[in-house]
Amino acid sequence: MRQPIEIERLYIDCDGFFASVEQQAHPHLRDKPVGVVPFAEAQHTCVIACSREAKLRGVKNVMDIKEARERCPDIILVPQSPDLYRRAHNALLSEISTVIPIDAVKSIDELTCRVMPPDRDDPRALGLRIKKRIADNIGPFITCSIGFAANRQLAKMASKISKPNGNTVWHPNDMPGPLLRLSLRDVPGIGARMEKNLIGAGIETIEKLLATQPKHMRKLWGNVTGERLWYALHGYDVQTPPAGRGMYGHGRVLPPDHRAPEHAKSASRLLLVKAARRMRRDGWNAGRLWLWLELIGDESLHRDAWLPAVHDDQAVLSALEKLWSDVSVDLPRRSRIVRLGVTLLDLTHAGERQLDILLDDDKTRRKWESTTETIDKLNRKHGRTLVSMGPWTPPPGGYAGGKISYTRIPRAEDFW
Repeated sequence: MRQPIEIERLYIDCDGFFASVEQQAHPHLRDKPVGVVPFAEAQHTCVIACSREAKLRGVKNVMDIKEARERCPDIILVPQSPDLYRRAHNALLSEISTVIPIDAVKSIDELTCRVMPPDRDDPRALGLRIKKRIADNIGPFITCSIGFAANRQLAKMASKISKPNGNTVWHPNDMPGPLLRLSLRDVPGIGARMEKNLIGAGIETIEKLLATQPKHMRKLWGNVTGERLWYALHGYDVQTPPAGRGMYGHGRVLPPDHRAPEHAKSASRLLLVKAARRMRRDGWNAGRLWLWLELIGDESLHRDAWLPAVHDDQAVLSALEKLWSDVSVDLPRRSRIVRLGVTLLDLTHAGERQLDILLDDDKTRRKWESTTETIDKLNRKHGRTLVSMGPWTPPPGGYAGGKISYTRIPRAEDFW
């Protein structure tokens, strides 16, 4: 494994991305404490993301609205605008790629690039060029923090410690000095549970973590991730293999006046169809469907159903109907559903389906797949959900299935 002796990676992490995009798009929000919430007039959910001004007043992402108002009484709450964030993300990619090729998009507000030899002697100048390009062509209210280091892991850590609007360089010659000033929780991949495990093993500081042997790190993590982390923290060029696709799903917080089971069921149908569209688009079949409901009072219910490796709307909606029939038996009388989600699991490539000889439904399945394909073509042609299988009643607030996500970048059709 190679250990670079120069700066080879940069990591870009946008500052308060969703809130800063709102400020750039809406001048009346600029220099004000802003919190992005799931829907208009939200009162009992959380602040999804907040601006720099709100963070200075003690507000944090995913904080209860009530607590956010207590810490910052003049916070301005704005409903999410997922399609706006998608367009801002694409604009950022376009502008950054004119300065340096993008190596990997890690999330809607984070990406990484390889630093070419001409820029390795003065990486800060490269960072300033990127920042200027964004400010000049997108707007000055969307800022980013950039970290430079020998590998992606260290570059990401360097970007995090310099927020907001940072431009930090960790040269291999200076390591591990910058790391020793950090805590265990400053390392991506070390959460509360892992920190507790490390402290229990006598590893309370970054210095002790660095002194741990790679095989011991593997044992502590229970897999190769711990060993990879050791090599990354020691400056090696670690290439993590791409993760396989495990599921397609959507969740939704329901507005207060749409928390009756009939409204939740309608929303779940819409979310499932959108998840199935994405799954078909990527060429997968599903072998299992999962439905979960969160009720007022922190009570939750969930059910799952086996599927015969399908991707058409009729198959998944029929399974959902059965799950609702099953879960309704255990729903308390006059129950109020706060959140719900649907997930398609046990994925297999669509071109590799093994038919179940006991079902003998190949002819029927192909008919429904052809019908679903025709529906998809019509909707793509018109750029909206013109045809659907059964009722199509989007819940208040819109953006069902196209909501903001840190890990998935929606496509335009996700908002139909």
